[in-house]
Amino acid sequence: MRIRIKGEHSITAIKQVLFELLTKAECDHGVRYTIDATLYIRPSNGFGREFTPSYPNGRPIQYLYSNGPYRSAADDYDCN
Repeated sequence: MRIRIKGEHSITAIKQVLFELLTKAECDHGVRYTIDATLYIRPSNGFGREFTPSYPNGRPIQYLYSNGPYRSAADDYDCN
């Protein structure tokens, strides 16, 4: 399943659209789990020009990895 968002948007707007589309996939289409997820973004300067984020040493940042969401202590103690 592919999700595509056209045009230049702030990261805040992208987060909102992803939330809305994933909620729609879950509620309207029965998607409850996913094995993996990959998100590609093209960073821009807010004026339509691409830019490359970099580490303090100047090396470009190409990948960000995650093993899933942060687990709170409430998850471990069933405090929900």
